[in-house]
Amino acid sequence: MSEADAVEHLLELLGLLATDAGSEQLAAVLPAARAAGVPDHELDRIARASEWALRIRRTLTAHRRREAELEALFDTANDLAGVRDPDAVLRSIVRRARLLLGADIAYLSMNEPGRGTYMRVTDGSISALFQQVRLGMGEGLGGLVAQTARPYVTADYFADDRFNHTGPIDAAVRDEGLVAILGVPLKLDRRVIGVLYAANRSPRQFPPDEVALLSSLADHAAIALDTAHLLEETRAAGETISAHNEAMRRAEDAHDRLTDLVLRGADVPEVAAAVAKVLDGGIVVHDSDGVELARIGTTSALTPRAAVNASRASGRAIPQDGTWVCAVLAGRELLGGITLTDRPDLGDADRRLFERAGVVTALLLLLRRTVAEAENKVRGELITDLLTAAVDSVAVRARARRVGVELAADHVVLVADGPRDRLLAAAAHHASACRGLAGVHGEHVVLVLPGADPACAARDAARVLGKAVGLPVTVGSGGPAHGPEGVAAAHAEAVRCLKALLQLGRKGTGGTLADLGFVGVLLGDRADVAGYVRSTLGPLLDYDSSRGTELVRTVTAYFACGANLSRAKEELHVHVNTVVQRLDRVASLLGDDWQSPERVLEVQLALKLMKVLGP
Repeated sequence: MSEADAVEHLLELLGLLATDAGSEQLAAVLPAARAAGVPDHELDRIARASEWALRIRRTLTAHRRREAELEALFDTANDLAGVRDPDAVLRSIVRRARLLLGADIAYLSMNEPGRGTYMRVTDGSISALFQQVRLGMGEGLGGLVAQTARPYVTADYFADDRFNHTGPIDAAVRDEGLVAILGVPLKLDRRVIGVLYAANRSPRQFPPDEVALLSSLADHAAIALDTAHLLEETRAAGETISAHNEAMRRAEDAHDRLTDLVLRGADVPEVAAAVAKVLDGGIVVHDSDGVELARIGTTSALTPRAAVNASRASGRAIPQDGTWVCAVLAGRELLGGITLTDRPDLGDADRRLFERAGVVTALLLLLRRTVAEAENKVRGELITDLLTAAVDSVAVRARARRVGVELAADHVVLVADGPRDRLLAAAAHHASACRGLAGVHGEHVVLVLPGADPACAARDAARVLGKAVGLPVTVGSGGPAHGPEGVAAAHAEAVRCLKALLQLGRKGTGGTLADLGFVGVLLGDRADVAGYVRSTLGPLLDYDSSRGTELVRTVTAYFACGANLSRAKEELHVHVNTVVQRLDRVASLLGDDWQSPERVLEVQLALKLMKVLGP
C-alpha cells in the first residue's frame, strides 16, 4: 500500500466535509483505510485527520443549531408582539418553546389558586392521560417549579428523588413516555402564574444556555399574557376603568414598539432612547459587570450594585434615592440593570411599563451576547486557520465567504498590542463594523480588514481601539494582501512593524513599515527600495527633471564633503553662494528639518540606494 493511497483517504475526508457528510461517514474513513492495508504510520495521519474532521463537523452543527435557536427566538418575539387573545398567546408560547429547544414535547401548565396546577396547552403530546393531569403545589417537577419560582431540570425523571412523586403524576408521565424534563416559571411580579416545559422521551441534558433561553421566553410570554388578560378585563369594565384602559393601551403600545426595535436589530442606545421617551425620564443601562451600555437624558451616576441586587431578589422595580432601578434578568441570570431618573413619583402603570422595558432589554442583551459569541468564535477560528502554515486555501476561502469576507479582494492585516481581553472584544466589534475578521493569534490580537491602505487602517484602529479600552493601543499593519497565503505574509510584516513601533517608543500609534523610513526598509522582507527612494527624494528628482537643475547632485556632494560648504563648492565647481541657494531650495522641497539627524540618515540612505539602482 503506497503513500498515494493514504493521500486518497485524506482527500476523501476533505470531500466528505465539503459535501456536508454526516459523522458516520467521516468516522468510516479510518476503518476503510485500515481494511485496505494502509501502513501504521499513515494510519496515524488519517486518524488525526478524521478527529479534526469530526471536530469541524460538530462545530458546524453547533453553529447551525445556534442560528436556528436565534431565528426561533426572533419569530417568538414577533408573534407575541402581535397576539391579543390569551389562548393564542399560550399556543404560540408552547409551539415556539418546542421549536426553540428541539424538544419532543412542550407544554404549559397554569396555576389555579387553591386547586394547584393544571395542564393548559400541549404541543407534541400523544397521551390523553397526560393532557388531563393536575399537579398539587409541590408535587412533581412542575409543582416544585411553581412552589419555588425557580427552574428545575432532570435528565431522568423517574430516577430523580428531588421531586415529590405521586401515583397519578408518574402514571401520566410514564404514559407520555417522558424521561428528560425542563421546567421554568412564568412570573408576574413575585407571583408564579404557570410553568413552561420542554421534555424528551429519551435521556437528555439541558445546558444552562438552554435554561436561560427558555426562561427569557417565559418572562416575555408572561408579560404578553398579562397584557392580554388586562386588556380583556379593561374592556369588560367599561367606562368605570377607562383610565386603567388607557394605561394598559399605552403599556401595550410601548411594549410593541420596544419589541419591534429589537426585532429590527436596534442596539442598546436606541432601545434606551425609546424607553426614555415613553417614560419621560433619563435612562441608564449597564451590563452585569457594571459597565455602562447606554445613557440617555441624564448625567446621573451609575446605580449601586446593591440596588440592582434588591430588584433582582424582589422581581420588581424598586425606588432608590429619587430614581427607579430594575434588574435585567434572563431567568435567574443577571444580565445587567436599567435605571430611570427624574421620575420619583412613578405610578403603578408606568412602573409596570418600566419593568417590561427591563424584560425587552434582557431579550436584547441575551440575543446580542449569543450572536456575538457565535460569530466571534467562527471569525476567531478563521483567523487562526488563515495564519496556520498547513492551510487548505479553498476551504478557508469558502468559510470566509460564509461570514461575508471575500479573501480575493484587497485586505490589510493589523496586529494590535494592548490589554488582550478588553482589546479582543473591541477588535471584534471594530472588525464586524468593517466587515472583517478579528481573533487572537500568538501573543496579539489580529484583525483582517477589507481595504488597500494599511497605513490608514492602522491609524484608525489605534484610535478606535484605544478609545474603546481606555488605554494606548499600538497597531502594526501589513498588506494589502490577497488570499490566505497573502494574509499570512502580511501578518508577518505587521508583526515586525508592531515590534519596531514599540522599540522606537511609538506606543499608542498605528503604522506600516513604510512609515518607519529606513527602519522599515531594513525590516521589510518585500522591501520596495525604489519606492523608498521615490518617497524620500521624490520632490528633488521631480524638480531636477522639470527644470534641468542639479539639486540631487548638490546634496550628494554636500554630504560627501562632510556638510562643508567650501569643499562642496570646489567639488561642484560653482560659487559658494550657488551651493547655499541650492540647499535653500532643497529645504523648501523637503522641509526645514531635512538636516536633522534622523532625516539626514534617511536622505543619505536614499542617495546610496539610488546609486545602487542606477539610472
